Amino acid sequence: MLAQTGRAVADRLRENPAVIAIPHDGIEMFVVPDFISPAECAALIEKIDAVCQPSTLLSGGTLADDVGFRTSHSANLDRFDPLVEAIDTRILALTGLRERQGETIQGQRYRQGQLFKPHYDWFGTDQPYWPKEAAAGGQRSWTTMAYLNRPQAGGATRFTSAGFQVEPLPGLLLLWNNMTVDGLPNPAVMHEGSPVEAGTKYIFTKWFRRGDWY
Repeated sequence: MLAQTGRAVADRLRENPAVIAIPHDGIEMFVVPDFISPAECAALIEKIDAVCQPSTLLSGGTLADDVGFRTSHSANLDRFDPLVEAIDTRILALTGLRERQGETIQGQRYRQGQLFKPHYDWFGTDQPYWPKEAAAGGQRSWTTMAYLNRPQAGGATRFTSAGFQVEPLPGLLLLWNNMTVDGLPNPAVMHEGSPVEAGTKYIFTKWFRRGDWY
């Protein structure tokens, strides 16, 4: 099923003239410039600032033992807020994925020096957290991430295994398939939120599951 989902979404994106494919043999990745308007970016930044808390990691994995692994702040945005709901609707229309597959949009704020070390968005099925995630929709299929501003320096999303990075560009939506074409977790999508060197970076992320998320 994950392989079928990956193909369906990738084919849909390739047929959309507003979508640009990032060529890489090991990853299905796309960008949509100006997906979020400047006014929407500004409003989302205000919402993130209003409710953000120190970012957390899934418990039970070795990465959670490193207290400096993810030093940003995060905010689970109200999915029934009209603005958040409108953006959700646009992402669903873009990808063709179902509403219940999508996790709540999470805003993230990175101040100077803050980062998220190299990690995967897919779940390790050998980890203690997996039974809980398996019951909550299962594996993550696609990641969608939007940049809401440009920090003064730093803050790129660097795909460490693939050897390239995406610079923060306000309004840009970045999408990638967390699975290989065979529907298996893809090691090539390891990525990091590089340290912000000056200013503050705001993004949001929406992950999609194999099945229904809660």
